[in-house]
Amino acid sequence: MTITKILAALLLSGVASTTLASTKIDLNTPEGNTAAMRKILCAVEDNKVSYYQWKGTAYSRRMGEKDLRLFNVEGMSARQCGTVDGGKKGKTYKLVTREVLLYTDPKTGKPLDKWDNPFTGKTVDVIHVTNDPVNQGPSFPNDENGKVLPWKAKFGGEVRDKIWWMKFDVPLFYHNDLAGDYQKQIGGVYHATEMFDFVGDTESLVSGDFANTHVDWVRIADWLPWMMMSGREGTIYIHAAGEKIATFEELSSIMKDYINKNVPEYKMAPPVNDTRKNETSWSTYKDDVKGERFNGSAH
Repeated sequence: MTITKILAALLLSGVASTTLASTKIDLNTPEGNTAAMRKILCAVEDNKVSYYQWKGTAYSRRMGEKDLRLFNVEGMSARQCGTVDGGKKGKTYKLVTREVLLYTDPKTGKPLDKWDNPFTGKTVDVIHVTNDPVNQGPSFPNDENGKVLPWKAKFGGEVRDKIWWMKFDVPLFYHNDLAGDYQKQIGGVYHATEMFDFVGDTESLVSGDFANTHVDWVRIADWLPWMMMSGREGTIYIHAAGEKIATFEELSSIMKDYINKNVPEYKMAPPVNDTRKNETSWSTYKDDVKGERFNGSAH
């Protein structure tokens, strides 16, 4: 999906110490940039867990057909940071996260177990996303000689008095974990676009220890594997919105129930010293579901 991986990859920054709660941030300095970005992504304090949550809707897009509302989505990520000292390269942090994305019933909001595919006429099993981990390594503010990198010199967002915002477009085109060994020859790569908007109030960004942040997320991508579309023309797009929150208890009751019953470890972020390979919604599907050969007589 994945929203946490893109957040981590895009908001490259350094770190502020745990004294930030009593220090006002100057957004026009490298130190202010790194401090603000850390507050957006995680917590000022090392090893303190915070969360993002979001909700939205998934639609189909096919040539010559009206877009269909397929199902809703609800997601969360648990995240924490640890300080990393790069010497001349400056101080930064490592971000570690786990994330859940549920495909939900538009009427009840509850996670779907089955879904009636309107394109094939078949009922399929719904496979929700549980990605562990989705981490981001350190991105230092200075080069190896200690010179400030131009894009780290000041806060990268737009600030207009009481409000700040950022926009990111992320085209994706890479090896598909679910396809075969000849993707270079015949295609089958994962092709998607992620688009994000982040908005918050300037006062909480520069003061205190929590940045109030709203996020909008759009994904345009290939059909989800559990939809069993068998290469049919078309794409899925998702439009969602959400916010950063401080505690697990602020998540919706539906999300909390799902985590408590199925993946209780997602109440917390991974340890800061986590060195595992990142997961995606497609790689976790491969881990959980056995693939099948295509039956040419099946429609």
